[in-house]
Amino acid sequence: MLYYLFDYLDKHFNFPGAGLFQYITFRAFAATVTSLGIAAIWGKTVINFLRKLQIGEDIRDLGLEGQMQKKGTPTMGGFIILLSLLVPTLLFAKLHNIYIILLIVTALWLGGVGFLDDYIKVFKKNKEGLSGRFKIVGQIGLGLIVGLTMWFNDDIKVRFYEKAKIASNIGEVQKFTDSKSLISTVPFLKNNQFDYSNLIPDFLGLDQYTWVIYVIAVIFIITAVSNGANITDGIDGLAAGTSVIIGIGLAVLAYVSGNKVFSQYLNVMFIPNSGELAVFCAAFVGACIGFLWYNSFPAQVFMGDTGSLMLGGVIATLAIVIRKELLIPILCGIFLIELLSVIIQVSYFKYTKKKFGEGRRVFLMSPLHHHFQKKGYHEAKLVTRFWIICILLVVISLVTLKLR
Repeated sequence: MLYYLFDYLDKHFNFPGAGLFQYITFRAFAATVTSLGIAAIWGKTVINFLRKLQIGEDIRDLGLEGQMQKKGTPTMGGFIILLSLLVPTLLFAKLHNIYIILLIVTALWLGGVGFLDDYIKVFKKNKEGLSGRFKIVGQIGLGLIVGLTMWFNDDIKVRFYEKAKIASNIGEVQKFTDSKSLISTVPFLKNNQFDYSNLIPDFLGLDQYTWVIYVIAVIFIITAVSNGANITDGIDGLAAGTSVIIGIGLAVLAYVSGNKVFSQYLNVMFIPNSGELAVFCAAFVGACIGFLWYNSFPAQVFMGDTGSLMLGGVIATLAIVIRKELLIPILCGIFLIELLSVIIQVSYFKYTKKKFGEGRRVFLMSPLHHHFQKKGYHEAKLVTRFWIICILLVVISLVTLKLR
């Protein structure tokens, strides 16, 4: 909203300083400061309100050190992140931008699904929360929205630069071609474009149904990453801190992809208007850092599914719209390994129970962070080490821009 106000003031009244709002970097900085301020200042009010309503976490005794001391800690703190993310986005981003619209819808959609889960746990006293199949339905619904929008919206396209000889006396110049095809980036490869249409053999003559495969892929990615973030949110500061680091990486990738000069220099696909996502990413990072003020060990508030499902969904959608979804196994490596640890544990337990009559375990406890807690690692040290690993993974993701 402020972008449109200052754009009007700049064009019609030549208002001093109004032109700063034309720069993505300035608006990203303003969004970061605003989101961090809202989370840090307004967060205390939310926590007190949640305590007043007696919205506390009901802790199951898993035999973890210091676990029962957290009983009664306010949950549903994801509202702090959600508000701190949306307000700066509405203030500083271009709201007519299709990518910004998609990310706002993503945050509200999965924030709503997470809220229903938290509401059932807290107010209905049902520890299971929202049924797993209803969560999946919500994630599939969002995947359909994102996937279909990416295919059918005319404002979404990619642009490729290539050298072409116009005339012998001119030499080689850069020309560009716009493409509506569903193309993604493959890390570490020189010719690193992957077209989803190649998944359908030519002899089948089903090229017109490429979008179906793409939408299925989008649904899978959003479901996997949002569930991964949800599982990672098990100890103080882990999910929020990891999301900060991933968000910074995505901000860089979005800015590069949306900048003609940088995308041409790095020889990556230029995605018109995607640079605006750097403002959203900045607000996302600021909101998570502000939430960490209260969520770091020992936590004064938990984000609940209201926050964790939303964080994962936003990260997945960001990666998809800037065509970096194939980087997710590296970029979101912490979420992935946490999710895999649960899948491995449950699958192996069921297999051994069926074969030997007694279930056996690979880990002392899943998800993986609980395994290390069982081994005696202090919660704060464990979170810090996970953050360090996440930083390394994000750096490797950014290196893929040139390392091919």
